[in-house]
Amino acid sequence: MVNRDIGFSLWLDFVERDYLKNEFGSLIEKGIINGATSNPAIFANAITSSTAYKEQLETLKGKSSKEKYEALAIEDIRTAAQALRPLYDNGNDGYISIEVDPFLSKDTQGTIEEGKRLFKAIGEPNVMIKVPATEAGYDAMTELLSTGISVNATLIFSPKQAQKCLKAMKKGLDAFEVSGGGRCEAVISVFVSRFDRLLDSDLEKEGLDVAKTGIYNGAKIYNMIEANRTPAIRTLFASTGVKGDSLKADYYIRELLASHSVNTAPLATIESYISTKADDVKLPIDDAIINGYFTKLEDNGFDMQEIYKELLDDGLSAFEKAFKDMLDSLA
Repeated sequence: MVNRDIGFSLWLDFVERDYLKNEFGSLIEKGIINGATSNPAIFANAITSSTAYKEQLETLKGKSSKEKYEALAIEDIRTAAQALRPLYDNGNDGYISIEVDPFLSKDTQGTIEEGKRLFKAIGEPNVMIKVPATEAGYDAMTELLSTGISVNATLIFSPKQAQKCLKAMKKGLDAFEVSGGGRCEAVISVFVSRFDRLLDSDLEKEGLDVAKTGIYNGAKIYNMIEANRTPAIRTLFASTGVKGDSLKADYYIRELLASHSVNTAPLATIESYISTKADDVKLPIDDAIINGYFTKLEDNGFDMQEIYKELLDDGLSAFEKAFKDMLDSLA
């Protein structure tokens, strides 16, 4: 559950129309979550597998696939934002994120224009625009924040990406403050479980610890962000669902529980977490321990820079594929 005493937020990484209109409100009322996130893959799954969108789609005949998608997504995000608005008004997060078109990851101006357009169309202040942490994305983050639009930087795997996000975000927040300011926040979404899914079989062959790389990498970036001492910028731990039965479903929530942080997780992961209600803070981990772990990996032939690149490339490609498949289904 959300723990405001330590500044820990729990967001639901799921959007689907029927769910938003029904069970979603109960999670908010019970204090289980205080925010939500979406991404191209989540929307693709919802739109292509749920009948809840059929009625609206009937009214969108003649529109392009992208126009149909945006109409559906805007309505869902607005519904979520309105449900979360009381939390936002009370300073208890209350954010919902929507990601820009993944094919804009190399287009700064396109990202800025789409981010502003989506934010205006949704018409709720508690919307975060998700921007991939690419070279084109950093300038877009600065511009959006400078105009008072909160930002969720996504697909962060490396400390270098996180550092560039911090720099871009501080520049944007400072500009917004100079212009008159107001409420504007940012999160840096560090992907976690994908490290372990990629590496664990090879680590096991070398006799090295498994299910630790994502944790230590997330902890390293968390320490970096906290050392920055900017209250409006937090670490968000993403990709925290577990695949298979080798780990407890809520493993990545528990092992990354930290003050001034957010964890966004699938519904099943959240249900597992709240069933035992343990809130033992696990971060920060000492930098010397973290660095020792990564030195051991490198000594055994694991090139973290190559791993960071592979994961980012795979993440971008996966979102592009999900988005394209969804658009094709709407044609």
